[in-house]
Amino acid sequence: MRSRAKFSAQTLLVLAALCEEPSHWRHGYALAMRTGLKSGTLYPILIRLAERGLVEACWQQEPSPGRPRRHLYRLTAVGLASAMEALASAPGPAARPSAPAPRAARAGRPAVDPVTG
Repeated sequence: MRSRAKFSAQTLLVLAALCEEPSHWRHGYALAMRTGLKSGTLYPILIRLAERGLVEACWQQEPSPGRPRRHLYRLTAVGLASAMEALASAPGPAARPSAPAPRAARAGRPAVDPVTG
């Protein structure tokens, strides 16, 4: 497993978001809303985590009509163990900030299911 020193603060944000429901698939937009990271930061992190075998990615099977398919992400078993170790050893709340709720939830609307769109 990787130690905390191997993960940037931004990567810890992504890992913390994925740890909230580790068996659920999430699309990048939902992760961006949860972490506050821009796509130019988020997607390279997800790619690196996937290359290390910590995150698995797949294409959405049933996109909403008129919408393109999206990549979905979730932690692997090794990724969950590494994330839990890294987050446990991370200093204070900086690694585990309370990220803003997704826009849909803030607007009083139900959040979109990431698998079905």
